[in-house]
Amino acid sequence: MKQFESAPSNLKNLIILSLCQALFFSGRTLTFFAAALVAIAMLGEDLRFATAPVTAMLVGTSVATLPASFLMRAWGRRWGFALGSLIGFSGALIAAQAVAMGNFAIFNFGIFLSGLYGGFAQQYRFAAAEVAPAHLKEKNVSIVIAMSVLGAFIGPETAFMARDWMEGAAFQGAFYALAGFYALSAAIIQFVKIPQLSEDELKDTGRPLREIMKSPTFMIAVIAALFGYVVMNFLMVVTPVTMETLKTVVFSHEKIKLVIQWHVVGMFLPGFVTGHLIKKFGVVRIIATGAAILLASVLVALHGLTFAHFLVSLVLLGVGWNFTFTGGTLLVTEVHSPAERAKVQGTNDFLLFTGLAISSLMAGSVYHYLGWAWVNYAMLPAILVILFSALWLRSSRRKEQAIMRTNSQ
Repeated sequence: MKQFESAPSNLKNLIILSLCQALFFSGRTLTFFAAALVAIAMLGEDLRFATAPVTAMLVGTSVATLPASFLMRAWGRRWGFALGSLIGFSGALIAAQAVAMGNFAIFNFGIFLSGLYGGFAQQYRFAAAEVAPAHLKEKNVSIVIAMSVLGAFIGPETAFMARDWMEGAAFQGAFYALAGFYALSAAIIQFVKIPQLSEDELKDTGRPLREIMKSPTFMIAVIAALFGYVVMNFLMVVTPVTMETLKTVVFSHEKIKLVIQWHVVGMFLPGFVTGHLIKKFGVVRIIATGAAILLASVLVALHGLTFAHFLVSLVLLGVGWNFTFTGGTLLVTEVHSPAERAKVQGTNDFLLFTGLAISSLMAGSVYHYLGWAWVNYAMLPAILVILFSALWLRSSRRKEQAIMRTNSQ
């Protein structure tokens, strides 16, 4: 597989992948915002399953990760991304109809189908690395991830504006808008040019997956991305529910929307500089810094229940996630050859979104039985694991470099 070395080719592909990423995450934030409020309306007082729609979305993403990777290995990135978009489109239409019917089970099924697209779309970031010249790989990945910042405004604002499009079915229109996002992605991706694997690369299966997974770099890549995402998801999915149901403070939907919007800004705006920071300070330092920021987020959340506490905590949560997730993504690209790409990237995302789905379902129960404070306390061990594993990898790499210098003398 040859990379596109020319600047115009890289720029065109980067723009297309960035637009698709922005549309994907606009749909994601729309779903996080609207699905939580639809669930509360449908479930009434029993909020144990208030996070079930988000869990269904994440289960869909987890289920699709490995098939998406191997489909794109065989068909190429462009057709794989288009297929995923169309599956998401059909799921959004089903969810919209379920809102009108008031059927929670069908609503979750539609969100599950919509979530299948995520298994494909999460690989926009890997595609960005594949089309970039070697010296631009970090920047390409971080820029594509950063373009999701548009979703901070497009997704929640669209959900808010479309809330009353259909009389008597709040937020049904939001899921029709979601279908529109995914249809547009399927059209835009047709203009991308991503090199397919050569015949020799398709025949070559590379090293056994078990051998690759034993690599310290792969293990820390998974820990950084998985645990960082779990912490972010655990707190994010419960925040709208907490703000909506607090008995001591009444928050308007406008304030809930603002918290989610600025959380997403925190998640993705740093991406415009994260690649530069990684190139300057090293990927391991950035992951460790991300863990420290996640810890600060939890401490702020535990300090109070005002609008300012929710806002600052969620912004810090987003920034910490950006550093750990971008760092983990780049570590994954270090451990595989082009022939090994599908199984390594697919396995990484399968582990990631399986963990997310489990954490999302657990978050609702933890909140229902133990409350907001324990939702935060539960994330402290995961944050410490990220921090200490990053420090361990840094120490391990320093020892390897010292050995190599000694052997070369």
